Amino acid sequence: MTRPLLAVDGDSLAHRAYHALPKSLRSATGLPSGAIVGFANFLIRLWESEQPRAVLVGWDSIGEPTYRLEAFPQYQSGRVFDPEILEQLELLPELVRAMGFAAAKQSGYEADDFLAAAVADEEQRGGRTLVATSDRDAFQLVSDLTTVLQPVKGVSELARIGPAEVRERYGVDPDQVPDFIALRGDPSDKLPGAKGVGPKTAASLLAQYGSLEAALAEGRFSAEAEDLRLYRRIAQMDASAPLPSLADQTPNWTEASALSQSWGLGNLAGRLEALAAGR
Repeated sequence: MTRPLLAVDGDSLAHRAYHALPKSLRSATGLPSGAIVGFANFLIRLWESEQPRAVLVGWDSIGEPTYRLEAFPQYQSGRVFDPEILEQLELLPELVRAMGFAAAKQSGYEADDFLAAAVADEEQRGGRTLVATSDRDAFQLVSDLTTVLQPVKGVSELARIGPAEVRERYGVDPDQVPDFIALRGDPSDKLPGAKGVGPKTAASLLAQYGSLEAALAEGRFSAEAEDLRLYRRIAQMDASAPLPSLADQTPNWTEASALSQSWGLGNLAGRLEALAAGR
C-alpha cells in the first residue's frame, strides 16, 4: 500500500498540547515551551507510527482577517489567547520546516483550508491522506481515501474517523457535514444555526432532503435562508488554499535538533538527534 500524506492542523494540536502540559514549562533561554515541546513530540510520534510520504502542517494567521470574518463579524468572537501560546505559535512553523516538512500559513486562510486543499490534491492523484485534528469540522474531508485522526486523550490516543464513524457520530454523510453545521449551529465558531434545530433534527432534515439547498428549495427556513447559506459557506473548508510542494520528504532531524538547541530546548534537541542517529 502506498504511504499516505499526513496533513496536520497545527493550531488545533498546539493548543491541545499547551493545555495538556504545565504552563510553567520554560526553555533554558526562558522561552515558554509547553506547546512547542508537546506539539513536536506529537508530530514525531505521528511520523514514527504512520510513516507518511510527506507531512503538511497548516496554521491560522491569528489576528488577520479571513473571508469568514468579513462575511460574518461574529465569527469566533470572544476568543482570547494567552500571550505565551501566541509566542509559541509564531515559532512552530519554523520548527516544522526545519524538520523537513511543509508548513502552510497565509493571510486570509485558516489551517482547515490548507488541510482541505491537501486532501483534494492527494485524492486527485489517487493517494491517501491522514488528517490529524481535534476539530470535528474536518469530518467533511473524510472519504474512502481520507481518514481523520482525532485525539481522544491529550495527544497520546487517536480515534480513526472514516465515513462509517462520521455517520455514527453525526447521522450524516461526510459531504453533508457543512450543511449539518449550518443547520445545527456551532457554538465554538459563534454560528447560531437554524432556530430550534439541534443535531438530531439537522440530521433528520438532511436524511429527508439530502442537502440544505434542497430543503430551502422546498420552502423550509425561508426567513433564514440567506443566513443558513452564509453559515454553510463559513463551515465549508476552502480547498483552493495555496499549498507548498508536497513531494515526498525525508525528515531533517539534525537541523530541527540544532534549532531546538538554539531555543534552549535541550531535551527535544536530544530526542531529535537520536532520531537523526537512528537510535
